[in-house]
Amino acid sequence: MRHKKNTVKLNRTASHRRAMFRNLTTSVFKHGEVRTTLAKAKYGRRYVERMITLGKRGDLHARRHAARFIQEPEALQRLFDEIAPLYADINGGYTRVIRLGYRQGDDAPMAILQLTHQPEVVDED
Repeated sequence: MRHKKNTVKLNRTASHRRAMFRNLTTSVFKHGEVRTTLAKAKYGRRYVERMITLGKRGDLHARRHAARFIQEPEALQRLFDEIAPLYADINGGYTRVIRLGYRQGDDAPMAILQLTHQPEVVDED
């Protein structure tokens, strides 16, 4: 029985799982959304929301904590400069998981993990 077991193992070692969720979180901040399996999207949501909460604090200590987790400096800068100010008045619920159906190859349930408020994209024409 798995009573009081709060982590989802996903058939990976702890280091692989940590690296996978770091990459997933970085991708969400770079692209605004990511298409993955339902289990990864549901569990990865906790990391994305935690990073947005750090971004809302906005101080140097929060930036350094987020930099330990987010892989790319561009994604970190986008989090603190563009994404976090959109959620300044909101206390949670920064992401949504949209179910897509099943993957053709292995019938795994797929989902999109996306930010609820997307930053404006400026087209340079």
